[in-house]
Amino acid sequence: MQIGELSRRTGVSIRMLRHYEAVGLIAPKRTAAGYRRFAAADVATIRRIAVLSEAGLTLAAIRGILPCARGALAGEAPCPAFRAGVRAKIADIDAKMSALAESRRILSEWA
Repeated sequence: MQIGELSRRTGVSIRMLRHYEAVGLIAPKRTAAGYRRFAAADVATIRRIAVLSEAGLTLAAIRGILPCARGALAGEAPCPAFRAGVRAKIADIDAKMSALAESRRILSEWA
């Protein structure tokens, strides 16, 4: 499929798909005319990238764990790099939640 079809199937803009390619998250094949050609498996990869991004991981972090995420999300045991990346993100979220709770407590005193 071409990039427009991949965009329609995943809900990710063509511009963002090109960016994913530029940063090494995806590597589509090219036709003789230079058009990008994506496989059906690329739909799942783009969805994984979107889920991880929405969870707050940077694209650089996703690039590092994406090979492990492919297997983990397919039911395989996650590799250590994937698990470490997820644990680090959870710790980051916990720290932000604590800071927000403290901010809320302080603001509540003035409400």
